[in-house]
Amino acid sequence: MVEQVKASQTTLIKRQAMNQQAASSTKGDKPGKKPKKMIRMAGGQMWEDPSLLNWDPNDYRLFCGDLGNDVTDEVLMRTFSKYTSFQQAKVVRDKRSNKTKGYGFVSFKDPADFTRAIKEMDGKYVGSRPIKLRKSNWKDRNLEQVKGKQKTKQVLGYKA
Repeated sequence: MVEQVKASQTTLIKRQAMNQQAASSTKGDKPGKKPKKMIRMAGGQMWEDPSLLNWDPNDYRLFCGDLGNDVTDEVLMRTFSKYTSFQQAKVVRDKRSNKTKGYGFVSFKDPADFTRAIKEMDGKYVGSRPIKLRKSNWKDRNLEQVKGKQKTKQVLGYKA
């Protein structure tokens, strides 16, 4: 099982690298242009998250919780690919042990498919456990959003 997980992840990584190369060659990027950075902030810490560059910034993203270690990106893709506007699926894994952290994300282009997926798939078994679906709040951790919320709190008189 571990070999299957590693094999599916390596093929997915290779596929993403090929897609990124194709996308960067077609965009006509200038050689001296700086790549866009995704700065995130949560829990009082700031960090750069380059993995967000692989996702569409205008998508409708689902948080998939309570995933077992048997769920891979491929399994999540097969589960949600029945929706026509499905774009991408990712299971978050620990870098050292390669075990799942128990959650992942699924991206849709159409909000109707997004809501239909939540209604139909919440509580259904994916792998060995029932999946818990919620709207992802990934945009709430972008640096601009956090600073905007802090300014609003200061205007209202709260301590930031």
